[in-house]
Amino acid sequence: MLSQFMPPRQVKIGDAAAFVGTTPRAIRHYHHIGLLPEPERGSDGRRRYGYDEVMRLLWIRTMADAGIALNDIRDAFADRAPAGADAGADAEADAGADAEADAGADADGDPDVTSVLERLERSLTAQQAELQRQLAAVQRMRDRGSRMGLLSDFVTTRLDHLPEGSLRHADLDKLLVMERIFGPLGAAVNASRYIAMATHPELRQEDDRIDAAEVALDDTVAVDDPRVAQVAAERHAFELALQAVTEQSGLAEADEALFDAWDALHPPADEHDDGRSPGTGTGAGTGTGTGQTSMSAVEAARKMPLDWSPARVRSAELAMELAMEVAADEPAALSPTTPSPATP
Repeated sequence: MLSQFMPPRQVKIGDAAAFVGTTPRAIRHYHHIGLLPEPERGSDGRRRYGYDEVMRLLWIRTMADAGIALNDIRDAFADRAPAGADAGADAEADAGADAEADAGADADGDPDVTSVLERLERSLTAQQAELQRQLAAVQRMRDRGSRMGLLSDFVTTRLDHLPEGSLRHADLDKLLVMERIFGPLGAAVNASRYIAMATHPELRQEDDRIDAAEVALDDTVAVDDPRVAQVAAERHAFELALQAVTEQSGLAEADEALFDAWDALHPPADEHDDGRSPGTGTGAGTGTGTGQTSMSAVEAARKMPLDWSPARVRSAELAMELAMEVAADEPAALSPTTPSPATP
């Protein structure tokens, strides 16, 4: 009669699923994703589940019911240190020690379960931090407006004092590109040109005129056409006028303060790198808090497409050459606000 109440040493998948409170299909999925090792099979070719397998199923089921993702549970189990290859050979010699360890585990909690839960806690804490970052980004986009909210706080705080609507969508798009290429510091410094144009309508009008002239340098215009050099000269003259306004209005001093603020927020890892170059140490995806993959400014610029004709590219090159000539005579004349040929 007692044999009727003796539990089986192994059970089939249906019985294991029924005991745990799941389905055979779910257990097969656990096997497929590596969450539960394949058990031995009986003479009929069917899986057989012993005590250890069913206990692991109970752990999985309980953790999954708590809302923990299966991938996280799998990774936590995978991190557990595997048993040594010679563990079986020393089993009898270690029987007494195992008994004492089991007694200690009963008193203090299962060490395996504790370690798994500790790893899961760390994983979930990291995920919580990432979710908080994402939530903050969504809230910033909603509060500031979609385009403004796409920029990091370091950039948007530079623009907060401007009247609503004074910045164009194209301005914000260009700042987003600048932030991707040069990082938040480079974009915040470059924001000076848009602040100046937002507060000086005559500059905005002149910039629009030169923009239209640059767009007119389409594929029908040869690179040696006189209009190419003429537009380059006009762009250079505009940048000098813009530079004068930034200096007279105090924007240049605000730019310098940005470097100090950035240094305070991001102490350089190398004492020889003061991080003061917008393209060095603050490149694409670096320090933005966006989780984007880091790349150099040069690499990022090369990956940003621009529908520019050869004539327009040449005009931008000539404008840059003119700026470099002035910079050779007066270093302060070349400002971080000067556009790069890679900036739309």
